[in-house]
Amino acid sequence: MAVPFGLSTTMYITLTDGQSVTILWGWVLVSLISLSIAASLAEICAVYPTAGGVYYWSAMLSTRKYAPVASWVTGWLTLVGNWTVTLSINFSGGQLILSAISLWDEDFVPNEWQTILMFWAVMGVCMAVNVFGARPSGWAFFVGLLQAAYTLTGYGMVAAMCEEVQNPEREVPKAIVLSVAAAGVTGIIYLIPILFVLPDTQLLLDVANGQPIGLLFKTVTGSAAGGFGLLFLILGILFFAGTGALTAASRCTYAFARDGAIPGSRLWKRVDPRFDIPLWALALSTGVDCLLGLIYFGSSAAFNSFTGVATICLSTSYGMPILISVLRGRRAVKNSSFSLGRFGYAINVAMLCWICLAVVLFCMPVSLPVEAASMNYASVVFAGFAAISVACYYIAEKQKLFCDP
Repeated sequence: MAVPFGLSTTMYITLTDGQSVTILWGWVLVSLISLSIAASLAEICAVYPTAGGVYYWSAMLSTRKYAPVASWVTGWLTLVGNWTVTLSINFSGGQLILSAISLWDEDFVPNEWQTILMFWAVMGVCMAVNVFGARPSGWAFFVGLLQAAYTLTGYGMVAAMCEEVQNPEREVPKAIVLSVAAAGVTGIIYLIPILFVLPDTQLLLDVANGQPIGLLFKTVTGSAAGGFGLLFLILGILFFAGTGALTAASRCTYAFARDGAIPGSRLWKRVDPRFDIPLWALALSTGVDCLLGLIYFGSSAAFNSFTGVATICLSTSYGMPILISVLRGRRAVKNSSFSLGRFGYAINVAMLCWICLAVVLFCMPVSLPVEAASMNYASVVFAGFAAISVACYYIAEKQKLFCDP
């Protein structure tokens, strides 16, 4: 979840909406909410410990009639969520790299082309690491909550490890929950010192490149070199986070293509014999993100759209199996080894209400007044992918063009 990096690159959101209150208490609130969602998923994972994760759970928890469409919707939400999480990490990483120049030249303002080219360069490096480095092992207050919610979205992907650990029905649910708990504590440790030394917020908001963390470090240390030294640590996290996110996105693409749920599945599910990875799925994930990055030419607030879509899609994909479980009276998880007990129904319903609220909140613009350049296009991107998903489903159902027999 790359907590320091995620909190740093989205800090301008909380500086605009809620400031210190949202930075700290928003993080605590969303950490507790995420912990509850993670516990709800862990309860299901203990019953169905498979690498398919949420879209498999949606199918297993549904009735036979609705299992295909439930799985399809959840799978597309997961896929788009993985693509846009990777996009937002690497796009903000490109912005953060360019912001380092302004530590020495305060008048430097990167234009659209410089931003896009740096973003593409970061994507290229992450793809190259995925291709050539795949063999080694070890790979306002509520609107301001996007900072915390965006950072705390990775726990659902822990399920992908179900088939690679011993006793997955016990160990993976624990990992899902503990990953959020660890991230929550890490965030508090990182944020409290920043709040103690936080300079005038307007000074940070006036940063032209939209990434105030470098200026904050420079102001605190009193020198450009000192500021860059601290910023360099965040940039180091970027490449681990960006590479890992692209890996997860490509594997999600590969898995979904293997189930015949993406146009051109026969190509995207291929495993390249030279590198022993799903190279075409990796290329598709990289290409989609690079194309979506072009939104920046039309909107300087494009990053808001990317983070918003990522948070909406992943949160909704996590909510789908929880919703199905609730609608069916939680019968499937009654004997789960990670049971939420008598509080399970209340926790599940509360988390579903939060997810519904989050979908609305994270389509909102970060600041007012709203213009075309500052508009949050998360709803547009989300609706676009939803239309593609619906069209593919009906074409696949009627003509069997994309789904293998």
